[in-house]
Amino acid sequence: MCARGQRMLKSVLQNDRHTHVRFHRLLDAAQGRAAVRTAVVHPCDEVSLESVIEAARLKLIVPILVGPAQRIRDVATQHTFNISAFEIVDTRHSHESAAKAVEVVQSGKADALMKGSLHTDELMGAVVSRTSGLRTARRISHCFIMDVPGHASAMIITDAAVNIAPTLEEKIDIVQNAIDLAHVMGVSDVRVAILSATETINSKVVSTIEAAALCKMADRGQITGGVLDGPLALDNAISPEAAGVKNIVSPVAGKANVLVVPDLESGNMLAKSMSFLAGADAAGIVLGARVPIILTSRADALLTRIASCAVAVLVAASKHAADAIN
Repeated sequence: MCARGQRMLKSVLQNDRHTHVRFHRLLDAAQGRAAVRTAVVHPCDEVSLESVIEAARLKLIVPILVGPAQRIRDVATQHTFNISAFEIVDTRHSHESAAKAVEVVQSGKADALMKGSLHTDELMGAVVSRTSGLRTARRISHCFIMDVPGHASAMIITDAAVNIAPTLEEKIDIVQNAIDLAHVMGVSDVRVAILSATETINSKVVSTIEAAALCKMADRGQITGGVLDGPLALDNAISPEAAGVKNIVSPVAGKANVLVVPDLESGNMLAKSMSFLAGADAAGIVLGARVPIILTSRADALLTRIASCAVAVLVAASKHAADAIN
């Protein structure tokens, strides 16, 4: 890891714990688990390799670098990164990197995937391939874990990166994935707000109808592990005062810790608004595949990228425990 990155992470980990307390809890929990063998897809830039090296140093992951070997070594040399301990699976280009990384998982050599310097579409295309991918019976979906300054707990937003315009049936899995993630993170009281532009049902606003349907599905046991309410507007989902003004009485209104958005556009804008206007950090994870997928952005702070790895460690440990029981 470069000196700049070491100084940055040291400052965050040692001096600023009070401003990133939710993510530090995740790191503390993950470091009590076994490091996860992780196929890192196309780590061909400084940001990707820096994240890998630091996550390995913190004993969160055991990396397998999947990408053009000489290009990866050149980047490491340029930035004085030591990657001599890491296995490298050589490929010719990013598409092949994604396909090879999926093969590494299928062979049993890795229990997680991590996005490097390739487009999300390239990685997810290999993951969701019907012939060679990592699909399960569950719909694959994305979750942001938001560390919002001044907010009492971490907040999950879904789906802001994978499902563009999910159907009601797809939202069942999106909600269930988020609830399961909250439990993995140690949340015992999962309160799910199904968001729309209004808290009342309006036949002209499809998301309000779907929100009501999802809540009834939870009543009937089609969604389990959390308490749902919706439709809720963002303000009365997270603000007790706003919920009180609207006279909304429910165990979720004003206290939601999972926010389910109508579509990818609204989710992406909500998460980025929190990040760039409210100073929140957003760790990213994809669920519903055979293994957790660490989805980071080049714009993410180093702590955020490490927090994404920590979440994957907790998900993988939970999956191993469930497999052992079954």
